[in-house]
Amino acid sequence: MKKTFVVAFLLMFGLAIQAQAVSSNSNQGNKNGQTNVTAAQGNQAGNAVQTQEQNQIKNQGENSQVKTQEQNTVQAQDKTKENKKQDNAELHRSTVANFVQSLLAVADREGGIGQEVRTIAEQQNGTKDRAANIIYAVENRSKLKTFLIGTSYKNLGELRSQMVQTRNQIEQLKRLADKAENEADKTELQTQIQTLEQEQANIDAFIAQNEDKFSLLGWAVKLFR
Repeated sequence: MKKTFVVAFLLMFGLAIQAQAVSSNSNQGNKNGQTNVTAAQGNQAGNAVQTQEQNQIKNQGENSQVKTQEQNTVQAQDKTKENKKQDNAELHRSTVANFVQSLLAVADREGGIGQEVRTIAEQQNGTKDRAANIIYAVENRSKLKTFLIGTSYKNLGELRSQMVQTRNQIEQLKRLADKAENEADKTELQTQIQTLEQEQANIDAFIAQNEDKFSLLGWAVKLFR
């Protein structure tokens, strides 16, 4: 009887030890699993932060690039406007310079009217640079100044006076063309007359356009009239 009791006790003791070992292994596995989960979550959070930082850096770079492109575009537009202003002045200078050269060539070939043609050519040559400078000055006048007190009426008045002289020279050239001895010279004079008439029309339009610009002073004067 005692022997049976001892065997049963040993058997129960062995089962208890085995159950405790299984429980210990299970707890250790749970701890390891939790540790792995925690580590995985930490890695995911770290990756998310790193990705966010990378995206921020990328966005900053893209924004900087866009801003630079916008600045370059504005600078290019300003440069284009400036070149256009210079082109208007230089176009007048170039047109009149070609006109003068053509008239001087006719003057050298024509004996009767040669001196009168040369005089007109020299007069135009003497005023072309001043006219070009006026055009440039009017177009580059401060926008604020123009808005407050108006355009440069003094310069436009001088330019208008030059156009009166040009108109008289055109009428004189028409009379001289009829007296030309050489038919080719007559044709050349007529061509240059048309060129000068077109340039005069361009200058007249330029004067009118700038005289019509709005200004507070001009508006006030018209109001009190």
